[in-house]
Amino acid sequence: MPIIRVEMFSGRSVDQKRALVRELTEAFVNAAGGLPQSVHVVITDVDKSDWGSGGQLNADKFPD
Repeated sequence: MPIIRVEMFSGRSVDQKRALVRELTEAFVNAAGGLPQSVHVVITDVDKSDWGSGGQLNADKFPD
C-alpha cells in the first residue's frame, strides 16, 4: 500500500485537491506499477504562519 504525503500551503479548493490526488495516483501507477486503488494520497494543509524556510516565516515571504 503506497502512501504519498503532500504538505502544502492552505487555500487550495476541493477541486484542485481532487485533481492532485488523481494525477499523483496516475503518475505513481505509471512509474511504479500497481493498482490505482492501492495508492493512498494524504494531503496536509499548513498555514503559511506555521511554516518557515530560510530563517523566515512563509507568511512574511509570501503574503496574501
